[in-house]
Amino acid sequence: MLQLVKHCARIGIRMASNDECPVCRTAEIVCGKWTLLVIRDLAEGRSRFCELERSLRGISPRTLSLRLRALEGEGVVERQTFPEVPPRVEYALTAKGRALVPLIEDMRAYGREWLGVCDEKVSEVLEQAEPAAAAV
Repeated sequence: MLQLVKHCARIGIRMASNDECPVCRTAEIVCGKWTLLVIRDLAEGRSRFCELERSLRGISPRTLSLRLRALEGEGVVERQTFPEVPPRVEYALTAKGRALVPLIEDMRAYGREWLGVCDEKVSEVLEQAEPAAAAV
């Protein structure tokens, strides 16, 4: 695996993109701003546009729409439209999209281990807040 990454790094110096390099090709799909976060949220199940927009604070509707469309074009996300009034649209990961979830889990583990982002700290804060809220 390390040899593959080194190979892709050497190729990346010579060319910005290489369709034959799996790392380069995967990076083209997932490295757009917000893209991994969209996939992360869809990993929890089907979502409507407004739910994704709410979850991804700071994303513009245009950017979310572009990311969803690009992921749909890559076969990572599927869009289902329901014949209702008003029309309801839901997004979900395809099998190809679900295959990216371990990558996101690895990034989560890296953040916990190397960047000091710890779920235990979050749990402690929530536990401290719950008794305070109950006392009110």
